[in-house]
Amino acid sequence: MRTQKIKLHLDKKQNITMSIHSRCAVQTLFAFFAIVTATIFVSTFVAQAQDAGAFHEVETKYIFGNFTVGSSTGIEGEKAFEPETEANFGKGGGGHYGVSQTTLEYEYTPTQYMQIVFGPTVSYYNIHGVPGLDDRNMAAINGFEAEFRSVLIDRNPSPIAVTLSLEPEFHSRDETSGAKVVNYGLEAKLEADAELIKNRLFWGFNLLYEPETTRADLGQWENESTFGISSALAYQIVPNVVIGADLWYLRHYDGAAFNSFTGDAVYLGPTFYWKIAPKVLMSAAWETQITGHEPGVSARLDFTDFSRQRARLLLEFEF
Repeated sequence: MRTQKIKLHLDKKQNITMSIHSRCAVQTLFAFFAIVTATIFVSTFVAQAQDAGAFHEVETKYIFGNFTVGSSTGIEGEKAFEPETEANFGKGGGGHYGVSQTTLEYEYTPTQYMQIVFGPTVSYYNIHGVPGLDDRNMAAINGFEAEFRSVLIDRNPSPIAVTLSLEPEFHSRDETSGAKVVNYGLEAKLEADAELIKNRLFWGFNLLYEPETTRADLGQWENESTFGISSALAYQIVPNVVIGADLWYLRHYDGAAFNSFTGDAVYLGPTFYWKIAPKVLMSAAWETQITGHEPGVSARLDFTDFSRQRARLLLEFEF
């Protein structure tokens, strides 16, 4: 939610056009996929030179760092506790900005084609000297989230597996500023992946649509929406350890149906996955906004709708 927008008028000359911004984004995408192609090429020979039997099948849900999510839903009857933290760092205009949200999730897989996740959220705000935001240093219980995942296309016989995820959310604090609000959202996501090299190299793809409605101080309801698309690679370098890279393109709008464009951002960063024990795993990602655009502002990054950097850390304990 972006109810208290930070209109950082860093430069109002408006001398950077949308065409220049688009060209930069395209160049970034081409560079990323050039690296991806080279990685696949090298990994093919590396994989052939190693004992393939040492690498077992991995569930793909968390191997991409958890901004991009894989299609796996787990084994029927599985239950797990998952503390998951998402953090955002940095806004334009100076000052210190650090905000995190931790969801204490209970995950249950009633069938191999369906998964249910739910739990409360706790937020922490550390904001000082950021233009447009009140200083704040506090933690608070901040609502409740649930997630319902259903397999649309199974991996066998299809080479690509696809899962639909629907995540209704309620929050009592603005995720950017920490101000008291009433917020409802629904994150809808298509989560797809493919195995490029058996048990070694995986490609992930997500498509995101997230409408939200927010009311602050008993005022009017304000609607917004976010569109996103991602591409990720994950490579199992040694048994149970996966490293990779994740690329996201995000667009933010006022209005629940992409009514008025307010800004976009491209995030890129490394990912890490470690199956610590048979019933314990860790998934992590750190991404930096490498380009962005806000209409009417010439800065090459969008700090109104997005942060400079973002990170995720998830631990899973099966029982």
